[in-house]
Amino acid sequence: MAVTPTPRVRLPATVKAGETIEVKTLISHEMESGQRKDASGNLVPRKIIKAFKASFNGKEIMAIDLHPAISANPYLSFFVKVQETGTFTFEWFDDDGSVYKAENKVTVG
Repeated sequence: MAVTPTPRVRLPATVKAGETIEVKTLISHEMESGQRKDASGNLVPRKIIKAFKASFNGKEIMAIDLHPAISANPYLSFFVKVQETGTFTFEWFDDDGSVYKAENKVTVG
């Protein structure tokens, strides 16, 4: 039984102007490669998160393509310098056309 993909993001809610922060993301996803067979000997269809995009205040700051060799529940971590208060938007793109989103606000104080 497939689990509904659940995105999780961890980053500080308050930062100093110009501070570099670490953004940690994780999405619960089986990442089926399409090379495994089920109990009947039929290939299990490929179903992976094929891309990830992060934006801050509507401006793309990172985009990557993922491939079948990525493990289940992909974890991504990256650093970004925050100059102003705003909203991070994270998007995971599935093979089946589904898009999973998460948003986190950051306040510069």
